[in-house]
Amino acid sequence: MGYIRANHLREYVTTRTIRARDRPVFGVDVHSGDVRGDDPSYALVILDPVDEDDPDAPDADGPMARITRDVVSFRKLCRLIDDREPLYVATDNAYELAADKGELVGFLRSLPDGTRLVQVTGAERPEPLSRVASRHGIPYGKEPMKEAEASARLAAANVGHEVTAFTDETRVKVSRGRSTGKGGWSQDRYTRRIHGNVRKRTRQVQSKLKEANLDFERDVTEKYGGYANATFAVEARPEDIPVSNSRAGDVRVEVERERRDGIEYEPLVQRRDRVIVGIDPGTTTAAAVVGLDGTVHALYSSRTADTADVTEWIIEQGRPIIVAADVEPMPETVEKFRRSFDAAGWRPTTDLPVDEKLHRTRETNYANDHERDALAAALYAYDDHEDQFERIAAKTPPRLDREAVIAGVVAGGASVESVIADLSEDDGSGGGSGDDDADEADPTEPERTEEEETIRRLRERVDRLESHAESLEDDLAERDERIAELKGKLEDAKREERIEARSRRAVSRLERETDRLERERDEARERVAELEGKVETLKELWRLDHSNFDDVAADRGLASVKVVEQFTLDAIEAADEEYGLVAGDVVYLRDASGAGRRTAERLAETDPRAVIRDGNLSDVADQVLFDHDVPVLPADAVPVREVDELAVASEEAVAAAVSDWKNRAERRRKTEKQEHLDQIISEHRAGRTLPETEE
Repeated sequence: MGYIRANHLREYVTTRTIRARDRPVFGVDVHSGDVRGDDPSYALVILDPVDEDDPDAPDADGPMARITRDVVSFRKLCRLIDDREPLYVATDNAYELAADKGELVGFLRSLPDGTRLVQVTGAERPEPLSRVASRHGIPYGKEPMKEAEASARLAAANVGHEVTAFTDETRVKVSRGRSTGKGGWSQDRYTRRIHGNVRKRTRQVQSKLKEANLDFERDVTEKYGGYANATFAVEARPEDIPVSNSRAGDVRVEVERERRDGIEYEPLVQRRDRVIVGIDPGTTTAAAVVGLDGTVHALYSSRTADTADVTEWIIEQGRPIIVAADVEPMPETVEKFRRSFDAAGWRPTTDLPVDEKLHRTRETNYANDHERDALAAALYAYDDHEDQFERIAAKTPPRLDREAVIAGVVAGGASVESVIADLSEDDGSGGGSGDDDADEADPTEPERTEEEETIRRLRERVDRLESHAESLEDDLAERDERIAELKGKLEDAKREERIEARSRRAVSRLERETDRLERERDEARERVAELEGKVETLKELWRLDHSNFDDVAADRGLASVKVVEQFTLDAIEAADEEYGLVAGDVVYLRDASGAGRRTAERLAETDPRAVIRDGNLSDVADQVLFDHDVPVLPADAVPVREVDELAVASEEAVAAAVSDWKNRAERRRKTEKQEHLDQIISEHRAGRTLPETEE
């Protein structure tokens, strides 16, 4: 009997799964050529879902899908995958689509979000496709088109392993969409605008992730004016994230799954034979699946799912033998689920209190209260049947499936002995040795008729139910004693909830105040930037019309000074290009050392009024400037005051230093002239003629 129900369930899964799809399934097999050669062609079978009431729907006995067959190139196959975005791309060997691991990773990266590559024949060591198809009742043929169709039908029935090179963690990066470059004040303002837009977009992405209840970690690189980039490590696949790749103006958003170390194979469905299901219906429908050992397998909740979606999800988790609710009486929706799975029902004698549900589910992480209630129902149902499961397991022979026996007793309402007998017959082991049955059978007992056997089974069921009723009455008495205590705890919980609500409102006010202060801070920064720009503009105006500053300085007894960083040709040219070197300028050499004849002659060409030096001139440069009658003044004699690019010196100090230099220059000329005459006289006395000297 159990074996027949198992087969029925398998057929139901296959048909129901395909009917529930709203996206196609692709089956692929190499038709000709080789993936390592040139231009292989592929046999492609597409299963498109159709509604049951569609007049063009196929025969209801088969999968509810419209089938399309074609032979395509690899390029066209990829284009069809991009256009149709199938749920699965199924094949009997993933390396029929890629020559090596690197190409396979590239193919997996190119798949649209939500599309999975499925190897229907297993993981690293696949089985023959013919064997897998036969095991699941799928038609099979050796032709490429038949193999492609078998792969598609198997994947539609959730048979096979997903081939993946990526984890379930996705990296979302928000960064600058264009280069900031380098430059003056206007470029700085441009950079601040970009960083501000990156920060704004980062906050939008963070808000969307929070609204989707996704777990994530954020890493931000702050820059003046905002963010240079922000990275979110999100615990979800890209198709589950409400953010996509985009580039708009100053900001770029990139969404990319984290890469695994290698290629991995994950089963499409983690099938578990028999399970206990708790359901919490309502606006948000939640379901929880618990194994017969009390282990929590899976949780589910959705605001938009219908009964078919929930049923499909439960089927993917296993075969329910108990469907439980957390309230009394059992809601009609939960009862419908129970009947659809032909399972036993469980409900408490009174609605489960919140504190008991919190305590029972404390070791499990759930997303919301609905999942908690569904999980509590499943766990309490397990608690009530735990002893029964152990008794059944103790009576079950080792050669039989323990969970199948439990399912037959709990869900089928039969005795342990009858279920064991039925399973032994189905297993083909009842007519062999028969040792176990011989120990239980009484040869003196007359053979019962079918009606008598039915009566016996019903009496056993009544005895079992009466025993269970007594146990429930004991539990009821115990729980009645706790009602008064729990009412007090409930009042305390309500009071704490009110306190938490006030705290949440206070936090909201503080968050709004923080946002306001941040806006004011940003406005202040923009004002500072604007003022800095005006200062830069004034500096530019001074550079364009330096003579105007000369007039202002003269009125205040100051002399305008033009700064040359080093006494080199490049530095002189840079100063000339920035603010111009003209006749009559006072030039300040910040570093006067190291200049040669050419450098000194270039400076002398500008015909400066005076040169203020910091450091010592070379003898050659000093002689050139002296010959061109350019006064060279030491920096300690003429103090220079600098403000950014502006430099001034006291006009009185400049004039005094120039006058002093002229006096020294006159003495120097006389000395040089006397030395020259002495040399001429010496040479004449020696009878030698001096060479002509340069003037």
